Amino acid sequence: MKRLYISIIFVVLGAIFVTGWGLDKLVSNDSAIDKSGETKLYEKLIEGFHYEFTQVSQEHLSIKASQLSKQFQLTIVIKETNSIALPIELHQQLNQAGGLLLEAETGSYLLKELEKYPNKLIQLNIPNEPVRDTSYDMLLTIVLYLCICLILVLWLLPLTRRLYLLNTTASKIAAGDISARVPTSHFSYLHIFEKSFNNMANQIEKLFTDNKILARSLSHDIRTPMACLRFGIDAAIDSTSIEKKDNYIRRMDDELTRMEEMTEAFLEYASLEQHSFHLRLDNSNINDLLLSVGNDCLTLAEKYNIKLIYNLPQDAIHHTIDFHWCYRAFQNLIGNAVQHAKSTVKISANIDNHSLTITIEDDGAGIPEDKQQLIFEPFIKLDKERARADGHFGLGLAITAKVVSWHNATIVASTSKDLMGAKITVCFPIN
Repeated sequence: MKRLYISIIFVVLGAIFVTGWGLDKLVSNDSAIDKSGETKLYEKLIEGFHYEFTQVSQEHLSIKASQLSKQFQLTIVIKETNSIALPIELHQQLNQAGGLLLEAETGSYLLKELEKYPNKLIQLNIPNEPVRDTSYDMLLTIVLYLCICLILVLWLLPLTRRLYLLNTTASKIAAGDISARVPTSHFSYLHIFEKSFNNMANQIEKLFTDNKILARSLSHDIRTPMACLRFGIDAAIDSTSIEKKDNYIRRMDDELTRMEEMTEAFLEYASLEQHSFHLRLDNSNINDLLLSVGNDCLTLAEKYNIKLIYNLPQDAIHHTIDFHWCYRAFQNLIGNAVQHAKSTVKISANIDNHSLTITIEDDGAGIPEDKQQLIFEPFIKLDKERARADGHFGLGLAITAKVVSWHNATIVASTSKDLMGAKITVCFPIN
């Protein structure tokens, strides 16, 4: 953070210094121009005084000089030509227009020879500029730079604090605390960056949690078929009957098939998050999507003697979704509802200015209230025996929840007021 402070202060102060130096140069040039213009003014004045002196007699020159000095508040003196020692070259310039400009320790002055009285010279002392007290200017300059530094520090304090929090949070995550987040603030200069950082941390935590659940569930669920295989092998070795050996081998083949299906399902779920970066979002007809999924689930519904009821608006609903993944998500929801319903599954959709809401309801036993949000976690099987017999591993609703989150939508489980069974509500926001 010190480097940031120092670099910004040096850059700003350097820019101010360069700009100030340029302005000083510009002002000094202007001052030189002004001084040159001021000299020309006094040259014109001495020409005017020369004319005035030619209008009086030699005896009254000193009196006239005093009058002009009082009138113009300048120092005008009549001197003898012989009293001024000048080189021949400069002496010749005493008659030029504007006189001869000379410098002395006391200041600048102009000399002009009176043509009417060649032995007389007009000396016009050019007033010196008042000496300025530069210490006060230096004090103001120091105060200016100190104020600039103070403003920079005050501006940098919240920035460096947010950067420090980002660095601290990143270090905590790297050390294993994946729940660490940057506290958000609307007054932060890095609000968008902090929000993106926290979103990234949420994704990392979710992936980490999913991998832990995957590893734990895989190691847990694989023990049962492994034990069955070990029992089948031992039983087949000890058995002397060909029929029993064949029976054991068939059972082991079934267990191997389940292990393959389970491993394939687990690996698919583990790689599922990669698909979120390659969504093909299109403006799709939601009515057609739900009707198509219902038709695909019709065979399953007839098997369980379940009636599918649609409550869709007459005008087609369109929304931007990935048709393939949403199709799969609602296939999981409707298929799950059919398997748990007693006689009826109701599919509804409606849209307003804020959201598109799709609900799947059934008249089954429903979902216990304390388990209604738990069912969207991976590897959760409320009906374990039925799930195992059907080859399910508790991933259907977890996949659905992931697909819904890819679309910035929400999914909620509740109890249906109409059918008294389970009710799943998916809500897509409308921007």
